[in-house]
Amino acid sequence: MHRSGATMAWNVFKFCTALRGLGSIMILLVLGVVGVSYYSVVLTNFGPALYDGGLDSLTAVVVLILFHCLLVMLLWSYFSVVLTDPGSIPANWRPALDEERGEADPLNNGSEFNGLQTNPSNQRIRYCRKCNQLKPPRCHHCSVCGRCVLKMDHHCVWVVNCVGALNYKYFLLFLFYTFLETSLVTLALLPHFIAFFSDVEIPGTPGTLATTFLSFVLNLAFALSVLGFLIMHISLVAANTTTIEAYEKKTTPKWRYDLGRKKNFEQVFGTDKRYWFIPAYSDEDLRRMPALQGLEYPSKPDFDSQEF
Repeated sequence: MHRSGATMAWNVFKFCTALRGLGSIMILLVLGVVGVSYYSVVLTNFGPALYDGGLDSLTAVVVLILFHCLLVMLLWSYFSVVLTDPGSIPANWRPALDEERGEADPLNNGSEFNGLQTNPSNQRIRYCRKCNQLKPPRCHHCSVCGRCVLKMDHHCVWVVNCVGALNYKYFLLFLFYTFLETSLVTLALLPHFIAFFSDVEIPGTPGTLATTFLSFVLNLAFALSVLGFLIMHISLVAANTTTIEAYEKKTTPKWRYDLGRKKNFEQVFGTDKRYWFIPAYSDEDLRRMPALQGLEYPSKPDFDSQEF
């Protein structure tokens, strides 16, 4: 039995190592899909159509403007997720006192730091045995990154990073603009795709025709798959929960951080509407909304339950 457990731990370790090893390969794959789409939409089909005149030129202008605008927002959001640290526990972090409940500081009640993880009286204090440190609320340890991440949602191989408190909004925007961009490409190339199965003679070389066909299939597949993820994460934002928390709390009808859909949305996107659709926050929101920093989260005042 012990040997079986050791084998499972070793397999998990190798799996996590493999995920870390993907690294820039996934980034190159994303850029490859973008490149194929750009070649088929801009260089092969709608770029040359600008010189056809009439309705074809007007359609090409509209498609190219939308394509480039969405592409800029997609890449901006994507690299914001890739390059932004999802949130790490500050050095020497300690839980704040809850003066309204009259709670004493558990670190000054005669209990040793290493005893916090097993002391039943300190159920509100969370401790990571792997990192050997205290954990803020909603913080989880990522086995791939090898560290605790603030408000961790999941580790995403596509962005080669954890999705957490500081880059979750950017991840959602990446999904949103990816869905819009892939849907646009799918609809724009649909007539060309249909022409493959008709008797109409299609202009172009075999290489450009193959690229157009491949681009349509890839974008259709991404649009459908991203739509599923987008719907799932919209429901998570509406309930102010993460993928991990939704799994852990299972069928629990109440959730202490569910403040209503409007406030739940603001916990992720901020209150400044000018920044809702760009991967950034206003200075005012960062200053007055602790939840955006990933360490403190408002909860229902009348809800008394144990933290995860």
